Amino acid sequence: MSQVHIAITRRVRPGQEEAFESALREFARESLRFPGTTGVHLVGPVTGVDREYGILRSFANTQACDEFYDSEMFADWQRRSASWVEEGWVRRDLSGLEAFFRRGGLPPPRWKMAIVTWLGVFPTVLLWSTLLKSPLGWAHPYLASAITIALVVATLTWGVMPVLTKSLSRWLHGH
Repeated sequence: MSQVHIAITRRVRPGQEEAFESALREFARESLRFPGTTGVHLVGPVTGVDREYGILRSFANTQACDEFYDSEMFADWQRRSASWVEEGWVRRDLSGLEAFFRRGGLPPPRWKMAIVTWLGVFPTVLLWSTLLKSPLGWAHPYLASAITIALVVATLTWGVMPVLTKSLSRWLHGH
């Protein structure tokens, strides 16, 4: 079985943001101890006006995911957070790159995600390959590739993809 990635979005009631954020951080830390949970990432509102929060969770497999969302721990969180959030929540299974492209509702079409990803990957790979060619000349090709790829992934994750998805947001989401 392969890892499972889930995105949950909740809209917080006006004036409840601070209480919700504090409790959410605490719950996220606690929930990492749940068997089969491999990660959690919290996403705050994009703007000061938007009150939508995202919780991106990763699990070892589908069974671990189902057990978490059926657990007393999650049910208790739902009860605790009810006074801070508007009714309902949205759960989406993420199959990969959708996490970069998430904005409110559904991700953009896969072909648009592929184009934006290529726009990020191509120059980033060229940059790191060029910069590291001489310094890593001593290394075994597998080691040199591993170092280069690690830097490409870090650059994409924390630099290039957030900038690209933000700057191309109107095109990606058809607005």
